[in-house]
Amino acid sequence: MLLEFDDQEGLIRERALLDPNHVVSEERIVGRDEQLQEITKMLRVALGDNRPPNLFLYGPSGTGKSLITKAVCNNISKVCETRDIRFGTIEVNCQDLDTLGVAVYELVSRAADTADVEIEVPKHGVATKEKWDELFRIVNQNFDSVVFVLDELDMLVGRRDKQDPAFSRLLYQLSRAGSNGELDAYISVVAISNDTKMMDSVGSRALSSFTPEDVHFDDYDANQLQSILRRRKDAFYEDVLDDDVIPLAAAFAAQTHGDARKAIDLMRVAGELAEREGDDYVREVHVRQAQDKVEKNRVLEVIRGISTQKKLCLYATAAVASLSENGSARSTTGYKVYKFLTDSIGADQYHQETYVNKMKELTTYSLVDFERRSHGPSSGMFLEFQFGESPETILETLREDSRIDMVSEEEVKSVVSAQIRNET
Repeated sequence: MLLEFDDQEGLIRERALLDPNHVVSEERIVGRDEQLQEITKMLRVALGDNRPPNLFLYGPSGTGKSLITKAVCNNISKVCETRDIRFGTIEVNCQDLDTLGVAVYELVSRAADTADVEIEVPKHGVATKEKWDELFRIVNQNFDSVVFVLDELDMLVGRRDKQDPAFSRLLYQLSRAGSNGELDAYISVVAISNDTKMMDSVGSRALSSFTPEDVHFDDYDANQLQSILRRRKDAFYEDVLDDDVIPLAAAFAAQTHGDARKAIDLMRVAGELAEREGDDYVREVHVRQAQDKVEKNRVLEVIRGISTQKKLCLYATAAVASLSENGSARSTTGYKVYKFLTDSIGADQYHQETYVNKMKELTTYSLVDFERRSHGPSSGMFLEFQFGESPETILETLREDSRIDMVSEEEVKSVVSAQIRNET
């Protein structure tokens, strides 16, 4: 079987171009000329053996923040090599880092990999101060200039008993080290976040030492997404993409916050589905199948990591949205369905304020968004939740949890329908 598959002619020629995290050349970067120029102008001072400013890049997921930062740093690194300047980029994604100590050791690990040296402190059993000292040692001995790229920084919250979140303390230590003599190398910190209000949570000490230049990234529109995909079209062999594949993949991605990563993922999955089916072309039907698969996979990835209570809140709200005329859900109605669910499975039941807070927390995963509404003096104020993904896909995914699957779908629909009628 392996040899048979090996002999088949595939449709995808260069899979790296269909990897959203692959750093592409500048001519493939679309719709971000202004941001590309801004970041290049600010970081290029490293070419003169000077310290670049700190940056704060913010905007929705998949809008090119990480891609452009990597592309600029790659180009700076190439030029620095010709000028005998030891330049390094130390990049960490903070999404899965739960404490400051873990984050610092991750920086140590990435710095050691970049410099191709050994780490001299253990990962566990030492104070965070020793990890900081090891990071500074590696940087001082191996680099003249370093850019620390902290992706999804707002996810590094750390221990709740600390006054400032872990990302604030990380920014403080890094930015302060460059000015108090702990680091001989020039350093710049690039903080990347989907949360436009992240800097509001940064402590005053960190803010005074970090003082970044802000660069905003807005959503891609459908036309920009089409341009992005066309510049990666050569990932496929010539003439294997039907004409409607790229417009459809771009349209699907534009519906969910203009996410270029999703658009590229759709193209890759559509191509792989066509290959597995032994088709000679990637067609519209493959994109539609890919949309279902990518959407469900993304929701699964997020949902697997959330608590049972958040799952119940999300299920109740998605159930309301799936049956409402405008595809949204009022918080007041969602809470009533949530109470029905918790009663049905014998789970703890939170007050409405806690339910609302749990739903607000889910906005960080781009699953749901909300607006404050009022439908007249008699209705009072409430939050209206809208979903970035199909509510039906969210419901289907959540039912893979055995506790939620205990509740009859038809019974939930009956309760939701009754509550929606009561809204009016």
